[in-house]
Amino acid sequence: MSNETLNYWQRPVAAIQRLLVSSKTVPEHPIEELDLDPARPIVYVLPHDSFSDRLALHDCCQKLGLPSPFEPLVVNGEEVSRLVALQPSKPLFGKGDKTDFKARFERLLQLHREHDELDAQVVPVSLLWGRKPGKGEESVSATLLNNGHPSWLRKTFILAMLGRDNFIRFSRAVSLRHMADKHGTDGTIAQKLARVARVHFGRQRTVATGPRLPDRQALFHSLLASPAIKAAIEEEMRSKKISELKAKRRAREYMDEIAADYSDTLVRLGDRVLTWLWNKLYKGINVRGAEQVRQLSQDGHEVVFVPCHRSHMDYLLLSYVIYQQGMVPPHIAAGVNLNFWPAGPIFRRGGAFFIRRSFKGNKLYSTIFREYLDQLFKRGYSVEYFCEGGRSRTGRLLPPKTGMIAMTVNSVMRGMERPVTLVPVYLGYDHVMEVASYHKELKGKKKEKESAWQIFSAIRKLRNYGQGYVNFGDPITIHQFINEQQPNWREEFAENEKQPWLTPMVNRLASQLMCNINDAAAASAMTLTASILLATEQHAMERKALERQLDLYLDLLRAVPYTPRTTVPVGDGKEVLQTVLDLNKFQVSQDGMGEIISILDGNAITMTYYRNNTLHLLVLPALIAGLLLRRGPLHRSELIEQIQAIYPLLQAELFMGLDQEELTEYLQGTINELLRHELLEEQEDGLQPKAHRRAELCNLADLIQETAQRYAIVLTRLQQEPEIERSTLEKESQALAERMSKLHGISAPEFFDKKVFATLTTRLKELGLLGEEADRERVTELCEIVVPILTTTVQNTLKQAR
Repeated sequence: MSNETLNYWQRPVAAIQRLLVSSKTVPEHPIEELDLDPARPIVYVLPHDSFSDRLALHDCCQKLGLPSPFEPLVVNGEEVSRLVALQPSKPLFGKGDKTDFKARFERLLQLHREHDELDAQVVPVSLLWGRKPGKGEESVSATLLNNGHPSWLRKTFILAMLGRDNFIRFSRAVSLRHMADKHGTDGTIAQKLARVARVHFGRQRTVATGPRLPDRQALFHSLLASPAIKAAIEEEMRSKKISELKAKRRAREYMDEIAADYSDTLVRLGDRVLTWLWNKLYKGINVRGAEQVRQLSQDGHEVVFVPCHRSHMDYLLLSYVIYQQGMVPPHIAAGVNLNFWPAGPIFRRGGAFFIRRSFKGNKLYSTIFREYLDQLFKRGYSVEYFCEGGRSRTGRLLPPKTGMIAMTVNSVMRGMERPVTLVPVYLGYDHVMEVASYHKELKGKKKEKESAWQIFSAIRKLRNYGQGYVNFGDPITIHQFINEQQPNWREEFAENEKQPWLTPMVNRLASQLMCNINDAAAASAMTLTASILLATEQHAMERKALERQLDLYLDLLRAVPYTPRTTVPVGDGKEVLQTVLDLNKFQVSQDGMGEIISILDGNAITMTYYRNNTLHLLVLPALIAGLLLRRGPLHRSELIEQIQAIYPLLQAELFMGLDQEELTEYLQGTINELLRHELLEEQEDGLQPKAHRRAELCNLADLIQETAQRYAIVLTRLQQEPEIERSTLEKESQALAERMSKLHGISAPEFFDKKVFATLTTRLKELGLLGEEADRERVTELCEIVVPILTTTVQNTLKQAR
């Protein structure tokens, strides 16, 4: 749009607005993410007519390659407006004129009746200036900046104060051809379209701003009035022999310690600070699956984000991404260890509410926390918590702590009408800033207490750390999950809240959440390169060979994705390798035969952290390779049967969610892809490795070695003494694993982690392979599958230890 399109008064206004306004597009790439077709006519629908909104939308469309809202739509020589506004511009005084939206919709529908080939896309667009949620008692400035439907004067203040915080939200297009063919083209349909659009815009605004924020003291007052907290206060008085005044004061102190104090002003400021921070830290933040979460929020779901926990950066990154994706940042359950000055007050204003490590023995605190969480759900605030209970020190997902999940389920069962949906989130980084301290803690060093000095120290070391990854996994609606697990739960729960099936059901829900997080994993240049180099004897590989191995892994992950939500880096092995070399995490040396890429001295343990992030994506192809190299040739059915026998152990340890049918399909696809790459050949006697591609297959197979060694340690000991006590089995297995790590140079700290062995023995007990009535034959069968996968030297060490 040139200035000639504007009238005399509009031109200087447009010039000033472009100085004041910076818009963010949600989603970032609407053509690809919303399946818009630029070749078909596009019509924009806005909630109300506003020159500033049209100009901001025009500037956005110019960047995206979409037609301008000022540009008319031409159909067989006839020009019609490309813009439909549901409400007219608001004058300074009075109600103003009525909008002609109905006439515009009717004309568009008539054109579809007259021209069969016409199929216009109607795209609803919301413009959200500042996204203020509003409060129980609005200040004068808040009222002035409320941008529901402002006059031109109020809009001037909004542009001046909030112009840098404008979000332009595109929604999925509606086909007018479909509407015309299915519902007709009369005025009733035009009216219906407008009514649906109004509801749509109202919901979008709620998604972006969230519900109104209560006064904090008013919230405390309502909590104190709840029957559950009243009863807890009375019990506190009796058990501690204190006065009612003192018990209530203590209750308020707990509320003050727990409750968030959300500030949209701080969130907007934080958005700018974090934009600067991510640009300093990362070359890009990759987001996948946000559109489904936006739709859940728009459909009225109470959204609970449940991310994995790798770094303190997780709190900031996820809130930032959610805000950038056009949703209100969640209230975050943060450890009380983070409530130190100055971080604590900042986090609290950013939506954090603080939780103690343990509620044991403090009924008043636990009741207040549960009721506060209940209030958040009932008032419609999205919530975020980390169900692992702490940051992973090894890069793997930790077994879930079920406390917060149980409280969420209880809130639903006590009468939450709105659907409550858990959204698992995979968070990944090419560099985790705390990884060095994690390894020190795994070696026995005491964990450092969080402090302001740690923050300033981290800021001093800021540099580019590659990419960050935020993948939203498959959501779980709690009402639906409970109905599937326990169809008569309403009647049973109403009779007695302490049902025997409740804890097992929560455990299954927690396990499913962890699987859904891993289902959305992001394979990255860092995780893939680390996996390959750690599988070599000297943690080094010739560059061309490394590029070929990366090509193999990339092709496997793309051709046979672990799940549809898994993401893979773009480019071929050469490009992916260069990406990771730019991070200066690997050593490049040159000899007369070419370049050699190796892990920096003393950095192997660090690399295991990144490998472990996505080990589950390659462990099944590695198992195929390991079995065929060590036990082959094997027929397909025999190979798949042996993997199915081992899979329950992998499933528990690596939170793998494939069911039997999906597992078989995945294994068949992977075998076919390995055949296509000519790493395998299929003869009458079965599948076997191709001799000239053996090196690539060996590197893949080595990914399963450490896991197979752990299983072999436990299974051979169990085979020797079937009646062995579980605690004794874990202790002896851990001691042998620690010895083997020293003898065979295993750098992975989780190799002899007692938690990993506890998970393994738990699953063996569940499978009926451990205990007084253990199935000895199955234990022997598993030993016969696992032990031959190991290298000869490892097998010898295992025999000597018996």
